[in-house]
Amino acid sequence: MKVKVIPVLEDNYMYLVIEEHTREAVAVDVAVPKRLLEIVGREGVSLTTVLTTHHHWDHAQGNTELVRLLPGLVVLGADERICALTRRLAHGEELRFGAIHVRCLLTPGHTSGHMSYFLWEDECLDPPAVFSGDALSVAGCGSRLETTAQQMYHSLVETLGTLPPETVSSLPLTLSWGPASYITGVLCTCLMPGFRMTACQPWGQVDQVRGEGPRHWGECLCPSLPMVVLCTPSAFFLQKVFCGHEHTLGNLEFAQKVEPCNNHVKAKLSWAKKRDEDDVPTVPSTLGEELLYNPFLRVAEEPVCKFTGKVAPAEVLEVLCRERASFEQAAEPLQPQARALLALQWGLLSMPRPK
Repeated sequence: MKVKVIPVLEDNYMYLVIEEHTREAVAVDVAVPKRLLEIVGREGVSLTTVLTTHHHWDHAQGNTELVRLLPGLVVLGADERICALTRRLAHGEELRFGAIHVRCLLTPGHTSGHMSYFLWEDECLDPPAVFSGDALSVAGCGSRLETTAQQMYHSLVETLGTLPPETVSSLPLTLSWGPASYITGVLCTCLMPGFRMTACQPWGQVDQVRGEGPRHWGECLCPSLPMVVLCTPSAFFLQKVFCGHEHTLGNLEFAQKVEPCNNHVKAKLSWAKKRDEDDVPTVPSTLGEELLYNPFLRVAEEPVCKFTGKVAPAEVLEVLCRERASFEQAAEPLQPQARALLALQWGLLSMPRPK
C-alpha cells in the first residue's frame, strides 16, 4: 500500500492510496481534482473510488468535477451533504480494493457525519493507516461544530484511540546479546511506550515487557548467563495517522500550554519547526506518538485535567476545545468578514436564495 501525500489550498491534504499489485487507486478528500489527476497520471494508476471524510468544501468540493472527468467514479462517505455522493456508508462497514481493506469509522465531532477510514493490506509488513480528516490531526483535532463533547470524546478516544492492530505484528528493531545484568540495565531504561521487549536465555525461558515505560525483568532470568533481547514496535505504536490539514505547529504550541512539562511535546514542537522551515509536511504521525503529546487524546492524564479544572473526560475535552479556540483567536484574530466566509464554507450559513 503506497500513500501519496498531496498538499493543496492553504493547508489541506488530499491523499492517493495505491494498491501496488493491481494498480488500483483510491483518493481521500478531493479538494483540487486537476492536481489529483496529475498525480494519478504520473503514477500510472486507475482511480476508481473517492473516500470523503466530511462535507466541508475543502474536503469535498472537487468531487463533482472529478466525477464529470471520470464517468463511473464512485464517491463514498457518511454524510448526504457530500458533493456527488454515490453511496452513503455506515459505521463499521468494510470495503476492499485488491489486497487493501478499509474499515469505515463514524467519528462525529467536527461534523455529525464525519467518517474516518482505517486501511490495512493483506500479507504486508507496512503498518496500518487511518485517514482521519478533521477528526484527529497531529497533536490536535478539528473544531467541534455539530455534536456534543461526549460524542467527540467517543470518536477520538474510544474509536480512533483504540484501533485494532490488524495484520501488523512485529518488525525487529534491536537484537542484543550479552550478560543479562548488563542488557536489562541498558535496554529496559530505554523502552519507549508502544514497544515490546522479549528476553531469551539458553534454556528457553522467555519474559516480555510491553511498552509502559521502564520495567523490571522477571526473576526467572539469571543475571549471570547470556541473554538475547529482541526489541520490536507494537502495531499500535506504528499505525500511521493521515489527517486533513497542516496545523501541527499551532496544535503543538497549544499542547505546550496545556502540558508545559511534557518533554514529548517539546521534542515534537522542535521537530515540527524544522519541518516548517524546510516546507516539508509533518504528516503522517502515528497513534502511539499522538498518545504522548496530543492533549485531546490525553483527557484522562493528570496534567491535562489540572489545566482544565475538570475530571470527567468529556468535560475535560469540552474545556480543551474552548481554550484552544481562544488560543487560536489570540494568535490570529479573524476579521468579521473572514468569520462569516468561514461559516458559509462550513455550511453554518446558507446563501440567500434569488427572488
